[in-house]
Amino acid sequence: MKKLQLTDAVAAKAGMTKKEAAAAVDAVLEVIAETLAQGEDVKITGFGSFEVKDRAAREGRNPKTGEKVAIPASKYVAFAAGSTLKEKVNG
Repeated sequence: MKKLQLTDAVAAKAGMTKKEAAAAVDAVLEVIAETLAQGEDVKITGFGSFEVKDRAAREGRNPKTGEKVAIPASKYVAFAAGSTLKEKVNG
């Protein structure tokens, strides 16, 4: 499902216009992104949680030359599904 399809589904489910649904979807995604950027977790009961994690610096190899390459530390977003979502997916 793409964002446009999600917006259409939200509009149909919530009984709102597509324009209102698009604004709501955009707002939710923006708030989640801003909260994660501040280093805070986002927990949505029954759905799941988003968490910012650190990835340590490490050494890799260039597959073409075999030369060692330093890969710097970085952050990434992890998602863990909640029990209600897992039940829906698994039937």
